[in-house]
Order: sequence, then C-alpha cells, then structure tokens
Amino acid sequence: MTKIAIVMGSTSDMPVMQDAIDILKEFGIETEVDIVSAHRTPEKLFEFGKNAHKNGYAAIIAGAGGAAHLPGMVASLTPLPVIGVPVKSSNSIDGWDSVLSILQMPGGVPVATVALNGAKNAGILAAQIIGAADTTVRDRIMTYKERLKEKVVEGAKIVGSGSTMNSK
Repeated sequence: MTKIAIVMGSTSDMPVMQDAIDILKEFGIETEVDIVSAHRTPEKLFEFGKNAHKNGYAAIIAGAGGAAHLPGMVASLTPLPVIGVPVKSSNSIDGWDSVLSILQMPGGVPVATVALNGAKNAGILAAQIIGAADTTVRDRIMTYKERLKEKVVEGAKIVGSGSTMNSK
C-alpha cells in the first residue's frame, strides 16, 4: 500500500494539516503524521528526509509557518515529491512569510506549493501523484471531482430559481 507522509513544524499546525489527512483518508490513502521541526529537531529532519523514500512513501506533504523552512529542507534531502503547505502561524506577519519561504525555492530543489492554509489541496495533489500510477486512486479522484461539479450545478439551480439576472 502506498502512503503519504505528512509532517509539520509543530502541533499548532495540526488544525490546518488535518484537512490533508481527512481528504487522503477519503481517497483511501494511508498517511503517517509526525512533527518534524527544521529548527528545533534538525537531526530528526535529516533522518526523516534522507530515509523517506526507503520507508514506502510516495510523496511528502510538509506544512510550516513563519520562516517555513521545513518543506524546502525536506525537499533538499529526498528524491520524493514534496508538497509545501504554508501555514499562517501566530508569529506570522500575514502569512506571506510562509508562502514565500516555501514558494521561492532554488533551481533543483522544487517544492509544489499550495495556497496559505491549503492542506486540503495538498492532499488532493498527493492523491493525484499516486493516481498517476494507481487506477483505483485515480477513479476515486475522478468521482470526487464529479461530486464537486454536481455541487456547483445544484447550487446554480438553487440560485437560478430565484435569480433576476435574466429578467428585464
């Protein structure tokens, strides 16, 4: 079974990162979650990053706030795809520090970066990475996207029934 590693800099990131855990669970993808601080536990970070591919992960989702070094440092150590989730933390100015720290990686060390607090999209992207080779996961993603479409169509019907957009 393919699994996704979800790491974050501290427990305060968990409310945001829970969205990635939840959506991956919905797709039937196993996750392993841990706290790995780039600044407070660098030895753990190096151990995790260097061995992630040996531990059966298909991708890594790394969430971090403030200086947000975790995703980039993990990406520098692993051959696996890393998806960074910038987290608006209590010590953040407005979240842009996290976004830019994760987004502005040097050539050769890519980190796919989602929106501020966008852990749900990180989970979906990780599932899509797995779904490129796993048709069962791909089918679940296609079903999920069809449900998204249906919600929009139903919402349009509700809004359209009382709308004055087409009246003169």
